[in-house]
Amino acid sequence: MAITAQMVKELREKTGAGMMDCKKALQETDGDMEKAIDFLREKGIAKAAKKGDRIAAEGLTSVKIDGNSAVILEVNSETDFVSKNEGFQTLVKELADHLLANKPASVEEAAAQTMANGATVEAHINAAIAKIGEKLSLRRFEVKTKTDNDAFGAYLHMGGRIGVLTVLEGTTDEDAAKDVSMHIAALNPKYVSRDEVSQDEVEREREVLTQQALNEGKPENIVAKMVEGRLSKYFEEVCVNDQAFVKNPDQKVGKFVESKGGKIREFVRFEVGEGIEKREDNFAEEVMSQVKK
Repeated sequence: MAITAQMVKELREKTGAGMMDCKKALQETDGDMEKAIDFLREKGIAKAAKKGDRIAAEGLTSVKIDGNSAVILEVNSETDFVSKNEGFQTLVKELADHLLANKPASVEEAAAQTMANGATVEAHINAAIAKIGEKLSLRRFEVKTKTDNDAFGAYLHMGGRIGVLTVLEGTTDEDAAKDVSMHIAALNPKYVSRDEVSQDEVEREREVLTQQALNEGKPENIVAKMVEGRLSKYFEEVCVNDQAFVKNPDQKVGKFVESKGGKIREFVRFEVGEGIEKREDNFAEEVMSQVKK
């Protein structure tokens, strides 16, 4: 059948693919719009495979809350430019919606699930790769639940560069929960309380501190007492309950939450790209690569 300009325009709007790609897809599928979309998706998967060895260490974190369930996720792109792209931001939102509705146990399980649009999560991401032109990936996520007597606190720093989801138990004060998340974004604690720190980690820190004190020439009879004092300082660094609250340094975070009638049950803090070995790009070259697309 004849392929009209209107058909090409419709396919472009649905897929974001280039005009010639859309025209070819319609020709290959005899003008069948749905088959043409599948054709482009398959082509997108091929494009995605070529980008598989690229490093995607930029992107966004996001938090979505729906009643007593919440999800925090990180979606990666290759450049910071793309994280500001409306299409990429839409992808992050769509993935958050799916993860919260379906609660998969892992990224691998999520990838194989079917989204509301009929495509698998993997195919949907690949379609976005074809449209946006960069390697994109759902790196990680965590789904949390609570009761009606608890509170979620969500905080995104720098538009999603850092995302935090906190669960307060025994209080419904969402403002307090958000304040705790803001604190966690700033100070990056590893644990809620001292009892979460493994005995191995405590002993390792005690050994290091003991050696430091001995190297400073401190008498052995007072070293043990000094080490316990310094160990308390260590807990203040890694445990959010022991940290001075950023909004009121005279008060510990744990005491602040207690004053609201609750306690911190758990938190998740994602920082974009943490732990990923980033390539060292020349910034001017990166800008030019975007201009040329």
